[in-house]
Amino acid sequence: MKLPFFTRQQPVEQKSISDPESWLFDLFGASGPTNAGISVSAESALKVPAVASAVRTISEAAACLDIRVVEIAEDRTETVVEHPVTSLIADEANDWTSGYELIRGLVVDALCRDRGGTAFVNWVNDEPTEIIRYRPGVIDVDLTQDTGEPIYRINGRTIDSQNIIHVRGPYDKAPLSLAREAIGVALVMEQHAARLFGSGARPGGVIQSPKPIGDDGVKAMLKGWKAANEGADKAGKTAILWDGATWNPMALNSVDSQFQQLRLFQLQECARAFNIPASMLGDLSRATWSNAAEMERQFLLLCLEPWLKAVEAALRRALFQPEDRKRFAIRFDRDDFSNVDLAARATAINSLIAARVINPNEGRAWLGGLAPYPDGNQFANPNTGASQPNAAKPGGDPEKDELKRRLQEIEDQNAT
Repeated sequence: MKLPFFTRQQPVEQKSISDPESWLFDLFGASGPTNAGISVSAESALKVPAVASAVRTISEAAACLDIRVVEIAEDRTETVVEHPVTSLIADEANDWTSGYELIRGLVVDALCRDRGGTAFVNWVNDEPTEIIRYRPGVIDVDLTQDTGEPIYRINGRTIDSQNIIHVRGPYDKAPLSLAREAIGVALVMEQHAARLFGSGARPGGVIQSPKPIGDDGVKAMLKGWKAANEGADKAGKTAILWDGATWNPMALNSVDSQFQQLRLFQLQECARAFNIPASMLGDLSRATWSNAAEMERQFLLLCLEPWLKAVEAALRRALFQPEDRKRFAIRFDRDDFSNVDLAARATAINSLIAARVINPNEGRAWLGGLAPYPDGNQFANPNTGASQPNAAKPGGDPEKDELKRRLQEIEDQNAT
């Protein structure tokens, strides 16, 4: 089956309602402001450091993994093979986009935009030749009401689903959209902190006078106060007041004193929205030497792994013909997760070799493709029995073996 060839065109710059910007939210109330009184779009939400860190951590962790094409045998075993698709997803998706940038961009869009991450696959002579990730909103996605089947359009032209890579999250909305309220509160607190420290929203104290001093008196008092006490070189000096005036410092109320804790709680809320440990967003208040590694394992298992599965399925669906999907699949190399901990990696390989799950040459291949050595393909436990380096080899000198057997028979007869 030959898929229709789509001639690449430079689309006209336009604003799409399918991916509105923040000013469109404010103008039309497309989704309405949050209860915090502020509209949250993908662009404004990324101004919150916790949200930007969560999106970067997930998308860049996925894009950093090696990706390859595997062939599936009848017994469901998988073998890495050389395939033209590999160059598109691992090397260069097109003339200006690398495979790393493609995967990262798809995951970022899936995390931030309700329609998910999309890219166009250009097929020529039944083979994919390039993958183009357009700007958000250029590829329009409509879901049918009954089955939810997506219908894709570019500049009003309907595109076959075989030509579209589409990565979606578990819900109809992106994690960022589902967390609009929590992100809106974080944005409001960011703005309040900026006003507090930028504009001096709370004065350090108040000078009170028992008698009216008039406008001129106030100006003279402030001028003398600033000249005598303001500035880093005058900090800590004794203040002098006149005409019975008193200095009353401003005290923080209970809400102000909890402002830092409230901001920390919003960071944790953003972490929950993206299902990522808060320690990976900079909150180390609950992190210890014993649980830090466990939180990283939870991130890989509960957060990153579902997105890797979604990307693998989307790439396989768009880059292989239906008849080829039974033979080929796309896999990320999860072994890269352990590269940062050589001790844990070495312990795991040694345990697998001892259990005869893999042989030594396979273990060497995991360590950056080390060359195999003779007799390295044997599945034997190197820690026990005849596998020991100094152990006697079976099938040695037949005469000595026969002599040992006879001596053993004589010892057995004497014993009886």
